[in-house]
Amino acid sequence: MTKELRRLSVVMLAMFLALFVSTSIIQVVQATTLANTPGNTRALYDSYEVQRGSIIASGAAIASSVPSNDVYSWQRQYVDADMWAPVTGYLNPVLDSSTGIERAANDVLSGSDGSQLFSRIDRAITGQAPRGSNVELSLDATAQRAAWDALTQAGYQGSVVAIEPSTGRILAMVTTPSYDTNQLASHDTAAVDAIYKQLMADPRQPMVNRAIGGNLNPPGSTFKLVVASAALASGRYTPESTFPNVAEYQLPQSTNIVRNAGGGTCGGGDTVTIADALRLSCNIPMAELAVELGDDAIRAEAEKYGFNTSFEMPLSSTASVYPDSLDAPQTALSGFGQGQVTATPLQMAMVSAGIANGGVVMNPRMIDRVIAPDLSVRETNDSSEFGRALDEGLAAEMVAMMTANVQDGVASNATIDGVQVAGKTGTAENGSRPYSLWFSGFAPADDPQVAVAVVVEDGGGQGQNGSGNEIAAPIAKKVMEAVLGR
Repeated sequence: MTKELRRLSVVMLAMFLALFVSTSIIQVVQATTLANTPGNTRALYDSYEVQRGSIIASGAAIASSVPSNDVYSWQRQYVDADMWAPVTGYLNPVLDSSTGIERAANDVLSGSDGSQLFSRIDRAITGQAPRGSNVELSLDATAQRAAWDALTQAGYQGSVVAIEPSTGRILAMVTTPSYDTNQLASHDTAAVDAIYKQLMADPRQPMVNRAIGGNLNPPGSTFKLVVASAALASGRYTPESTFPNVAEYQLPQSTNIVRNAGGGTCGGGDTVTIADALRLSCNIPMAELAVELGDDAIRAEAEKYGFNTSFEMPLSSTASVYPDSLDAPQTALSGFGQGQVTATPLQMAMVSAGIANGGVVMNPRMIDRVIAPDLSVRETNDSSEFGRALDEGLAAEMVAMMTANVQDGVASNATIDGVQVAGKTGTAENGSRPYSLWFSGFAPADDPQVAVAVVVEDGGGQGQNGSGNEIAAPIAKKVMEAVLGR
């Protein structure tokens, strides 16, 4: 080999090595960075070439993909968009953004998760167009519609969550006001930007999922269920344990006075039982009970029901809060769900569901199955326990007290003919702002099929005159009836 030929060979080898190294860096080291570069529109377009799987509830698609005549290939389409918005969320290729199940289950819906690898290879070999898997939700379309109609027909701002107590399956998740997810799935950049800015500027916050997050409300008297549960769990109290029946109670270490909702005593007599305090929803005996228990005991019981924990369903919930180290006055206020205690409807549904399930709290979940493009079941989601909040015998005592609340107490508007309903109402103060109106309960009491929590914000339009029994309980009744087929 001549000297010139050897020199040329060395140069060509060096060039080959340089090309190999630079290509490897681009394809391996920098692949993720380049794919996520805003200017890399080709990668964005490619990601939307896949026919995305459907989101299914009660056997029908509530989100699906239809052919599009633009660079994104497919257009996402939603049925009853406003009603299902907190569940499905939206997918927007123009903004390359997503929310709700669209985001939480994106890998499955887009067909990019690891379990679909062989399916992708098979489709590539056989020349079939790429497709994602379908996601089948646990939600019941009839219950969802009942909750939606009950809130929207009255013009309420609030939320409803329904749970199957024995499994933790979410049966309904509604929030109002809501928004049209089809408008945010549009491929018209100017239109999407305008709608998005309008929604974000709306003071009613229609894009916030009030069922699992947002600005949390004080749970009011529905939290008395947790305090009563803590009392029974301590072994020091029974439903018949008594407290002085007075019309005023001065908070410890404070000059502030607590009164019952009616301004008088809790029924007749010199003393009142825990059972009657719940049935009549009296604040004073529950405040006294909370102080005797102490904030540590109440917090421990609240956390057994899920307080201070965020849940992945796969939607992420904001943790409901029972704070650390409450002083005596704040502990007394927590006895009837005021002060620094805040909760989501999801959390208060979990409290009732745990009591209904013999004291066992289940992890909430929204997805039942993942169904492959060939309609085979690729994945089934099993139920799992969060933990035990109360012994079974004590849970039965809670059920009896909650049933009395509906049969002969202040939760009477949740009554369903021929069905025993267990429940608790709440009318939570918000300073000078209108009340938050609550209901939490389940049915049937002797064979629980559904637990429901309702919150109606802004006083249900009645300022500080509305009540949980007047406004929230009838909504819960309609949802329970829908699940029970009545």
